[in-house]
Amino acid sequence: MKINGFADVCLRTLMLLAAAPGEQLTSREISERIGIPYNHVSKAVLELRRRGALDVARGRTGGARITEAGLQLSVGALLRSLDGHQDPVECITSDGVACPLIAACRLRSALHRAREAFYATLDDLTVESLSVAPSFVGLPMPTRREASLDR
Repeated sequence: MKINGFADVCLRTLMLLAAAPGEQLTSREISERIGIPYNHVSKAVLELRRRGALDVARGRTGGARITEAGLQLSVGALLRSLDGHQDPVECITSDGVACPLIAACRLRSALHRAREAFYATLDDLTVESLSVAPSFVGLPMPTRREASLDR
C-alpha cells in the first residue's frame, strides 16, 4: 500500500508536533524541519486545524500546536479519511470503456479488502505513539560497521 502525498505531509506534520507537544511552530519551520515545500505544509496545517488536530494562531507570534485530540488521533482513521482513492484499480479507461473482465473480476474486491486490512492495522496506532521521545532525538544511528559488530 502507498499513502498519498497529502496524507504523508499531514502525518509528518503531526509527528513533528507530537514530539514536542507544547511547542508552537510556524508552517515555514515545519516545512524546513520535515523537508517538505512550504505550500504543501501550509495546506496540511489548514486541514489538520479543520479536523481539530492542531491549534493555529495567526500573526507574528503565531504557529501551530498539536491538540490532545491530535495526539490521540488514530493513524488508520486519519489515513483512511485522507485517501482520495475510492477504487484501488481503474476498471474503466479515461475513454469510458469498461474492462472486459469486470463482470467476473474478483481482484477489485480483494484489493478493497487488502486496503482495509492495511488501515485496520494502523487503527490502533495513535499519532502520540509514533512520536519520537525527546530524550532519544539526539541519538545517532549506528554506522554500518557498528551494526555488524553486534552480531
